[in-house]
Amino acid sequence: MTIVLLLLVLLAVGAVVAVATGRIGGGMAPATSTRPFRGLPEGPVQAADVDAVRFSLGLRGYRMDEVDAVLDRLREEIRERDEELAAWRSAED
Repeated sequence: MTIVLLLLVLLAVGAVVAVATGRIGGGMAPATSTRPFRGLPEGPVQAADVDAVRFSLGLRGYRMDEVDAVLDRLREEIRERDEELAAWRSAED
């Protein structure tokens, strides 16, 4: 009886390890949230817009797709403003 119980425990531990290491497929479903995602508004981005950004929480932290989208948008806005500022400065010289 003890050997059977020991084998069942070892089998259960082995299954947990296999799932945790990804050797058994399936995995978890994509993270979802009941909280609405508040990204950046359309148009030029202001400092208050960045303060108002809220990301949904996923199982392991913030949702990467939402964070990536906001960072991509901010990078593009900053690049455009830098180019515009450089053009104004060169026109003044």
